[in-house]
Amino acid sequence: MKFLENITLKKKKVDEPVSVKNISKNIDENVTKIKNELGDASDLFINFSKTNDNEGLGYVMIYINTMVDSNIMSDLSIELKEILKLKPNISKPEDYGDTLFDYFSGFRSCSQGSEIADVCNELISGSVVIFVEGCSKFLSIKMKAVQARAIEEPTSQTIIRGPKEGFTERIDINIGLIRKKIKSRDLRVENLSVGSVTNTTVSLVYIEGIVKDEILQEIKNRISKIKIDGIFDGGYIEEMIKDDRYSIFPTFMNSEKPDAVAGALLEGRVAILVDGTPYVLTAPALFVEFFQVSEDYYHNFIITSMLRLLRAVALILTLLVPGTFVALITFHQEMIPTALLISIAAQREGIPFPALIEALLMETTFELLREAGIRMPKAIGPAMGIIGALVLGQAAVEAGIISSVMVIIVAITAIAGFGIPSYEMSNTIRLIRFALMFMAGMLGLYGVFMGLIVLVLHVCKLKSIGVPYLTPVAPKINGGNKDTIFRFPFWSMKYRPAGISGTSAARVDGDETVTPSQKEKQEFR
Repeated sequence: MKFLENITLKKKKVDEPVSVKNISKNIDENVTKIKNELGDASDLFINFSKTNDNEGLGYVMIYINTMVDSNIMSDLSIELKEILKLKPNISKPEDYGDTLFDYFSGFRSCSQGSEIADVCNELISGSVVIFVEGCSKFLSIKMKAVQARAIEEPTSQTIIRGPKEGFTERIDINIGLIRKKIKSRDLRVENLSVGSVTNTTVSLVYIEGIVKDEILQEIKNRISKIKIDGIFDGGYIEEMIKDDRYSIFPTFMNSEKPDAVAGALLEGRVAILVDGTPYVLTAPALFVEFFQVSEDYYHNFIITSMLRLLRAVALILTLLVPGTFVALITFHQEMIPTALLISIAAQREGIPFPALIEALLMETTFELLREAGIRMPKAIGPAMGIIGALVLGQAAVEAGIISSVMVIIVAITAIAGFGIPSYEMSNTIRLIRFALMFMAGMLGLYGVFMGLIVLVLHVCKLKSIGVPYLTPVAPKINGGNKDTIFRFPFWSMKYRPAGISGTSAARVDGDETVTPSQKEKQEFR
């Protein structure tokens, strides 16, 4: 209880708002108030000065040194002093605030205010705040230091053909990359602040006229209701606003590629950008999207359809192969061809574990190797995974702990798992695979089929921002399956996804705009 009391007291202190105090005309009083609010931080710089060396009008520049660009601070100081010297005829010091604002607003991003709370918010956002003696307003000038990783090729979404540039940790650069792809005046960007302590900038990007208003408003409402101290990645928002918070299935797409996000916006989706992370969320997200990649649209539609079909086969293999093998070996040997059954029985002779324990042991070992390879340094991670799998597999077979056929089953499952493009969906399938293995070991194929029925029922009831997860299969949409498992040619895909975009017409044939008829509007059946 002592620990819980400490948490409560700390939380109460964090949630206390900055006290609302008006700015005084005395700059010393203002500096004292700011020091009290910011705890007299060591990187809080306060520079007092006067228009002349020992006399004249007094003013002060306040900024957090670690947040501003120090290279241009000296230029700003000289420029400010010259401006104040050139205005000796101003009779009221109160007018200096408006004078400086009129001057700097022409070529810098600046603002005015009259409360200490606003001053603190500007300082922690990377601005320089200026007070002039006798003036009850402050001037804030944006001077945030530019610290960003260069635009590089995405590390988690490798492609052979297509744009190689990826998002960075700076939200303004990411918005610029999207605008570079979509040069439309209908592209809209709305900024929100999330996190009572971090005040992280979250931007909603969408195309007006294409986005569905109900979906956009729902996303805004859900984000506005988030109550949390800090946001550092889109995963925080995804977990807080998803429809079914206990489902392990991802209902938001995330991408490092501007072209993938731009394509989602053209379909009527909303992009959610979080400052400080290169991953951009797009919503709503459908189940079939997690088996598609942006490169699918850069190859011939026949080749793309074959690759998507191959990913669907990979999903089935990685989900069902271990459980089915355990069920057949344990309960349904009569279903295995005689020659194959004799071969498997010979390999399993002397194995001390039942098939379920053997499969769980091998799958768990492989997952450990996979996790270790990811967390280890890049120079030795892949080598460690390959060598570990070979050495352990061979040693286990020679020691009579694992049969050779089980090594083959686990290898097929692992290779098929790597065929799923989405890392989040791959993790989900891996977890479900273990559940199906347990049910197969207990109930045989009956358990596998029961598990699949429960899985399908769960996926059918899932929604992403109110849109059914299995759209356009369930509910079925006429003509809505042209970009699912198979990709039809571009000239045949005339409409945007129904239920997601606010408009159906998507292209123009010649001089005549394609307008869907009442039957072709792709409404939910």
